[in-house]
Amino acid sequence: MRPEILNPLFAEVEALKGVGAGMAKPLARLGLERVVDVLFHLPTGTVTRAKVDRLDDAVPGENIVIVVTPVEYKQSGSRGPLRIQAVDVAGDYLSLTYFGAHTGYARKLLPLGEAKLISGKLEFYGQERQIVHPDQILAPDDAIALREAVYPLSEGLTARRLGQLAEQAISRAPELPEWIEPGLLAAKGWPTWREGIATAHHEPGDAAARERIAYDEVFANQLALMLVRASTRKRRGTPLIGDGRHRDALRLPYAPTGAQRRVMGEIEGDMAQATPMVRLLQGDVGSGKTLVALEAMLIAVEAGAQAALLAPTEILARQHFANLRAMMSGLPVRIAILTGRDKGRVREATLMGLADGSIDILIGTHAIFQEAVAYKRLGLAVVDEQHRFGVAQRMLLTAKAERPPHLLVMTATPIPRTLTLTNYGEMDVSRIDEMPPGRTPVETRVIAGERIDDVVEALGRHIEAGGQAFWVCPLVEESEIADRGAAEARAATLKLRFGDRIGLVHGRMKGPEKDAVMAAFQRAELCVLVATTVIEVGVDVPNASLIVVEDAERFGLAQLHQLRGRVGRGAERSVCLLLRGNSLSETARARLATMKNSNDGFFIAEEDLRLRGAGELLGTKQSGEARFRVATAEQIVVLTPTAHDDARLLVDRDGGLDGARGKAARMALYLFERDAGVALLRSG
Repeated sequence: MRPEILNPLFAEVEALKGVGAGMAKPLARLGLERVVDVLFHLPTGTVTRAKVDRLDDAVPGENIVIVVTPVEYKQSGSRGPLRIQAVDVAGDYLSLTYFGAHTGYARKLLPLGEAKLISGKLEFYGQERQIVHPDQILAPDDAIALREAVYPLSEGLTARRLGQLAEQAISRAPELPEWIEPGLLAAKGWPTWREGIATAHHEPGDAAARERIAYDEVFANQLALMLVRASTRKRRGTPLIGDGRHRDALRLPYAPTGAQRRVMGEIEGDMAQATPMVRLLQGDVGSGKTLVALEAMLIAVEAGAQAALLAPTEILARQHFANLRAMMSGLPVRIAILTGRDKGRVREATLMGLADGSIDILIGTHAIFQEAVAYKRLGLAVVDEQHRFGVAQRMLLTAKAERPPHLLVMTATPIPRTLTLTNYGEMDVSRIDEMPPGRTPVETRVIAGERIDDVVEALGRHIEAGGQAFWVCPLVEESEIADRGAAEARAATLKLRFGDRIGLVHGRMKGPEKDAVMAAFQRAELCVLVATTVIEVGVDVPNASLIVVEDAERFGLAQLHQLRGRVGRGAERSVCLLLRGNSLSETARARLATMKNSNDGFFIAEEDLRLRGAGELLGTKQSGEARFRVATAEQIVVLTPTAHDDARLLVDRDGGLDGARGKAARMALYLFERDAGVALLRSG
């Protein structure tokens, strides 16, 4: 239960003076629904204003405060900008300019003949002085702060009003006991938590205050992950020790690599313990993670338990199902699939088989941890493409067993160490850092977009030689509809040249339709698959040895590496063509150069982190992961190792949550809403 001292911060935002239903709406658009949300909505900088009596004393480009009197409205038509002509004390003119929906409201704020104190940035429009959308309009005798914090705003809010609400939130913030290790606090010279949050609002440029608050959030996240890990280790699971009979009978496409054998040994050792395994398996594209997962699932089956594999998309789930069933051909192991589109008798039969134990291995999407799905004895849960699922979703799956099952989570997106700590700190980590035999590096070329006709000619030669290819369409914007449109247009263009041998897949297609196209491509009935990034993860067509990525500079390095991994899966030499636009930033040039020069996913991940400063690699935009409200991506990267060590000291040396510092740390967990860790520890 949340400590009572924090309750004033977790009250609804309407508890603040002056916030009614009207004000609550623009606040909600910013995600500010509680007092604590306002408290953590920090300013991005400050604006400094110069108070002047006459326009001739003002410097263009400065924010000024001046008294003017509106004398005329000028507007071309009902939709044109409104220019309110105003004069200062000397009679010099200033145009106050408003656009769009603000024009009607501006006339009310600035009636003709009535002097007003205004503030805004002074600019020139031709020879005319103007201020566009003055930020404050008051009576002449009122005061405007000459230095003010600048907040992220939504329509209907001003920085002044948000600053007033922030002051009320700060007044509700209590003094809290210190949770940072004393030596670290002294070395950093950070203020207390309450001083830090107040200073971050009043002096946005104070680096120490901002870093202190960011550190608190990162520390709370690290501590919560450690508590999850400690809780897992305290719980009793079921040791699973296989006898090897199914694994020895597997029909493997190749002998396991040394890296695969090493990782298999780590997993087998974990599963033999009563403490449930919680392990993250990182492996580059095509490194053989699926084989490792199959071996782990067969250990569970050999030990009399069931296993479940969770995939992020239906395409990948059905591909896993087909591949695993082929590898287990002849084994007395029953495997089934369950996705959202499985209905009626087929679904009921699968549910019954899971409940009575006749199904040994289940492959599926989110549907496999819905409430109606019950297992007789779930011993192992495998989550593929870990970055698509959050901690809460992992816990939903593991809650399907009487005793916590062993958990193996996999990702083909190599993650730098700092970010591994940030999102997966409760897990042990294994890496497959060796490729299976026969895998040749994909040759990557960067080609100017105006040479697209040459690329189409090369595609024609590739098809005539019996090859298949992927053509990935540009990421137009963060919109499936726009991405689909780009893919449809490209597919139509290629069909004019190559006829019905062109297939199309995008995220808005229905499952059966998408699967039918994929199946036709896998059977080589289609020569080219035009797609959006729906093919980014896991699609396996060994005969496809060419991939073309349009507007490649629009994609992140990790995503480009994933896309490139769709080829290079067969014996043929494979090529990745990255079509670039004409206008490239320095970062985009560096990104494409990295892709051209390296096939090492772990190196690429570190480069992506260096070039983007964390960006989307961090997972703040990824479904299910904890969000950071105060700490920036760069701060998280810098502060996480220190916070990890500090949290470890608290758990290992300072008595955990029961010690003096631990009781203070509970406050941080509740304050930054990482208190699930407290609940887990209490229930563990």
